[in-house]
Amino acid sequence: MGLVQAVVGAVGGVLGDQWKDFYTVPAGLPSTAALFAAVPQGTNAGRGSNTSGSSNIITNGSKIVVPEGYGLLLMQDGAITAFVAEPGGYEWRSDDINSKSIFAGDGIVSTFITQSWERFKFGGQPGSQQAAFFVSLKELPDNRFGTQSEIYWDDGFLNTQVGAVTRGSYTLKIVDPILFVKNFVPAAYLQSGKVFDFTDLDNAAATQLFNEVVGSLAPAFSLYTNDPSKGNRITKLQQDSLGFAQSLSAAVEQGYQWSSDRGLAIVKTAIVSIEYDANTRELLKTVQRADALSGARGNSNLQASVAQGIQSAGENGGAAGLMGVGMATGMMGLGNLQQPAAPAAPAAEDPVAKLKKAKEMLDLGLITQSDYDALKAKALGL
Repeated sequence: MGLVQAVVGAVGGVLGDQWKDFYTVPAGLPSTAALFAAVPQGTNAGRGSNTSGSSNIITNGSKIVVPEGYGLLLMQDGAITAFVAEPGGYEWRSDDINSKSIFAGDGIVSTFITQSWERFKFGGQPGSQQAAFFVSLKELPDNRFGTQSEIYWDDGFLNTQVGAVTRGSYTLKIVDPILFVKNFVPAAYLQSGKVFDFTDLDNAAATQLFNEVVGSLAPAFSLYTNDPSKGNRITKLQQDSLGFAQSLSAAVEQGYQWSSDRGLAIVKTAIVSIEYDANTRELLKTVQRADALSGARGNSNLQASVAQGIQSAGENGGAAGLMGVGMATGMMGLGNLQQPAAPAAPAAEDPVAKLKKAKEMLDLGLITQSDYDALKAKALGL
């Protein structure tokens, strides 16, 4: 009975695999799909009867259409045999006996008899596995990150350690598809019907990437804010998605070698929120005040503050309060502040010139002798 089943399976499989296949992208793919098997389109609008071919054999002469933004990875018996990065239609050709077809000009004897005999030895199934996989070459969005507690890093601008809870998302790109499949994709995803998705919560490989990104956030913040050539401030993080993505990608590469070992890279980031700890918030307020009090505007504001302080001290503490303010301004280096100019005291009049002027007035008859004597006594202090 087993012998008959093997013969029937072998002959039936050979007949089914004579049809050329038309391979394309499966329907209903999520936008975050990174790797998935090409599927044969057996029917179209009710036409076509190629529905009985082997799931792991691609017939010679079959056509595979590669859409824009995807690459095509070909595999034979578990090994990668070719990769195509350009969109278009391609014809499958293989020297494997199981791929030969009378419709591809491979002959009748070798196609039917040899294939049937080879498959009979494997219980009616083909003795090889062939597969085609599409690899996304686009940016893959919606890869999210977040920290449950504060992360800390040394901030070059603030010149101290700062901390924050942060969350956001980043886009990934497969920069080396062959390296990605060989070194990172689990074997369970290298079969028909499976989709490798970085956002899939059940994908253990994707979860590992998430953990590595979170572990790289503190070094990434440090790289971003400590780069002397950029002069970045901590508050610029949410405005510079590309700049921070470069820092995050560099931190991930330094810690986990995504690009060199896995063929992956972080392209862009979007920081949704940063919640600084209490000490960092207070420090940022101090820096904002210092920024507001810099330059000409700051000098005016500071003069107004000192004037207000002097007035309050005079009202509350009298001379002692004023003396304290004077000492404080000297200690704070505020002695160079511009103060309003006090009106100059009138110069004392020369008594000789005054008497000379009075004598001239007496000679002209403008004043009397008694008037002159009175002015003379006043001028001489008599």
